[in-house]
Amino acid sequence: MDGTILDTEDLYTEAATELLALYGKGPMTWDVKLKLQGRPGPEAIAIMIKEYDLPLTPEEFGKISMGIQEHKWVRSRFLPGALELLEYLNEKNIPIALGTSSNTINLGRKTNHLKKEFECFRHHIVTGDDVRIPKGRGKPHPDIWLTCLESLNAERKENNLEEILPEECLIFEDGIPGVVSGIAAKAHVIWIPHEEALKVLGGEEHKIIGTNGEIISSLEHFDKEKYFL
Repeated sequence: MDGTILDTEDLYTEAATELLALYGKGPMTWDVKLKLQGRPGPEAIAIMIKEYDLPLTPEEFGKISMGIQEHKWVRSRFLPGALELLEYLNEKNIPIALGTSSNTINLGRKTNHLKKEFECFRHHIVTGDDVRIPKGRGKPHPDIWLTCLESLNAERKENNLEEILPEECLIFEDGIPGVVSGIAAKAHVIWIPHEEALKVLGGEEHKIIGTNGEIISSLEHFDKEKYFL
């Protein structure tokens, strides 16, 4: 979700920079942000505290951070090509699920003003605090994607439809942990990295994804015909 279909990664950067400024640190830079993208909240918080040597406990950081972010999520919007792709997949009855490391509270804050658009996922949404994901098994582990697939397949079984295999899936991601988790799930990954992330990676992105997917600059450039969609 974040940075893949919604522009919330830029809002995260904005909020993190505001928090860091309270302690004379920052701004948030992409070399650090690359380590955070897609990770569950507790892991991301631990990295932030360590990277910027903040005098905060994880609980204190989380409380301050949530307070700053809370008023920003209403500004979240779909990234170019994202809503059009979701609507197309839904119209063609192609099974889709949403896997996000955001917790349930943040999911609501980011999408409450976009409820109608997010109806395309129906009940196939897996969050970072989902009880179906074992503790410590967030991205870069594959569990979140396999849980998405289990949700889709449970519905297909009820309707006497053939089960979907992991290797038949496309996973859309913007961050390294998510790309790694998608590869670990044995799916084909469509990576849409932020342009600032590419500046830091300097070509390393091609080694990361290897032959397990492709890199595109925007969902506007996703070739549906290439994947028989």
